[in-house]
Amino acid sequence: MSTVQAGAAASLRKQGWQRRVLHLITTAYGLGAFACLLFADEMAAGMGIFLNGVNGYSQFYATHVGLWGATALLALFAARQGETPILGDITAILVLAQPAGRLFAAISFGLPQGLVLYMCAMELAAGLALLLLRPAR
Repeated sequence: MSTVQAGAAASLRKQGWQRRVLHLITTAYGLGAFACLLFADEMAAGMGIFLNGVNGYSQFYATHVGLWGATALLALFAARQGETPILGDITAILVLAQPAGRLFAAISFGLPQGLVLYMCAMELAAGLALLLLRPAR
């Protein structure tokens, strides 16, 4: 196998792994958004959020149903064969923005606990994996 062929094969493997990570993100964020849509109070309580009044529910649905659903769709589009790499980059930014925000909260209030700590670890792993599997320019 020539060097060019080996490089092409490695690139295809990397793209395959990137698509797998994007599909995992699609599944996780899609299921999370759906669960928040159906079980808002229970999901919010599991994350330490207490919903109060119309504005509280509106904000929770905007971030946990709307934004998580949009992240799932973006990851799904980015996973399509031959899609432009910028969609994967934007997905990585959205996914990594959450642990970045949690870092700011950790400075003042401490590390998250329980489910939220697990979510943070998964967000960090998925976002970093997307960056590491990013196609070369």
